[in-house]
Amino acid sequence: MEWRPDRTAKKAVYKQIADYIEQGISTGLYSSESALPSERLLAKELGVNRSTVVAAYEELKSLGIVERKKGSGTRISTDIWGISHKRIPNWGRYMEDGSFLPNLPLVQRIRTENQKRNIINLSSGELSPGLLPREQFKTIMAENPFLDHLGYDHPQGNAALRETIAHHVKEYKKIHTLPASILITSGAQQALHLIIQCLLKPGDSIAIEDPSYCYSLPIFQSAGINTFLLPVDQHGINPDDVIALHRKHRIRMLFLNPDFQNPTGLKMSPARRKRILEISSELGIPIIEDDPYSLTSFNSEVSDTLKSMDGNGNVLYISSLSKIVASGLRIGWVIGPENVIERLADAKQQVDFGHSIFPQWAANEFLKSPSFDKHIHMIRSELKIRRDEIVVSLDQYVKKEVDYFIPEGGIHIWCRLKHAVNEQQLLEESMKRGLSFVPGSVFGSQKRYVRFTFGREETDVIGEGIARFAEALSVCVKT
Repeated sequence: MEWRPDRTAKKAVYKQIADYIEQGISTGLYSSESALPSERLLAKELGVNRSTVVAAYEELKSLGIVERKKGSGTRISTDIWGISHKRIPNWGRYMEDGSFLPNLPLVQRIRTENQKRNIINLSSGELSPGLLPREQFKTIMAENPFLDHLGYDHPQGNAALRETIAHHVKEYKKIHTLPASILITSGAQQALHLIIQCLLKPGDSIAIEDPSYCYSLPIFQSAGINTFLLPVDQHGINPDDVIALHRKHRIRMLFLNPDFQNPTGLKMSPARRKRILEISSELGIPIIEDDPYSLTSFNSEVSDTLKSMDGNGNVLYISSLSKIVASGLRIGWVIGPENVIERLADAKQQVDFGHSIFPQWAANEFLKSPSFDKHIHMIRSELKIRRDEIVVSLDQYVKKEVDYFIPEGGIHIWCRLKHAVNEQQLLEESMKRGLSFVPGSVFGSQKRYVRFTFGREETDVIGEGIARFAEALSVCVKT
């Protein structure tokens, strides 16, 4: 036998052997009239342990490809061809071999649990129904009939909406830009996907905050990107760490969430923002600034974004309406150099032929109306009430077990557990009691942390959620 498994490959040796045998069955190398090679013989031919061949055969058995009977060896399954003598695709194998990786199992578990009734959801990063501008949108729909065309729109997004966004970021965030430098996306998530796919290549190294929402995203690993972590303290990342990391790994891009960072709720200091921009210019490293929360500032003071301070075009700025208006609108945007925006727009066209005109129209009408400013003031006030409620609840139920940072904006609160516990057990115990949250390990290397989101649930159930967490924590600490 000439074929040998590749011991340097990422795929396990037994899976390589299973794939080889399955291919041999398909091509007729192995006949259904005779038994497959014995475990000992195949192990000797391939130069592997017998246990590895056993694992390969068991893998094929679980897929219904072979039958194993004691004393009779391993044979091709009699049902493999089906009634019509046509093989059914091995969808499990296809799903496993795809290059686009699934979400982390823990993230999938939390999302599944959140679909159940009577769950107190302190995990999802979205606004509660009571904070959504439903009445304002009803008025917009009634008073402003949709008159736009129904064909494909501009590759970068609706021209009127991009004009409105240019005015919006100038007024609220001191960012001066033109509609030609804006791309409308399906939320910030699509913006990140486009940037990674269009501007990076497999093997490139990037830096993200630790902890960071980006850590939970498999898109970097799917694209073959190497991610390196920058520790976050009370003032954000340390600029000196960027320099050290670049010297060692030649960082090609820096992903930052400077305002009310997810998950910590921290704000990067003005001095560090300035220094980060200087380093970006000195080393030629582009910055991806993700800004979903800055307008939620509880004291109404919006810090200077990196993009507003950027005089050299080094920052690609991402924002959206998901965290301040409604996640279901799926309206986000990227602001950057025109040639970069055109490149991203070309890729978006390949994916979906451009954004749906209806949500763009609705977003444009709302953003340019007086209702938007009133809505932002309401959001700030209501989120602060929820923030205060979760702080009071933490003090009431788990003050001796948890330390936390009180955010001045955003929708998350980051808590450190004073005692080491099994976070999987803690999550399961909480879910048994009807509560979901996100364990800190989802966001990076730090242990003994949890993230609660106070924007998703109404104020009157937040306290009950923390009470349930306290019960679950008590069980886990005792064990």
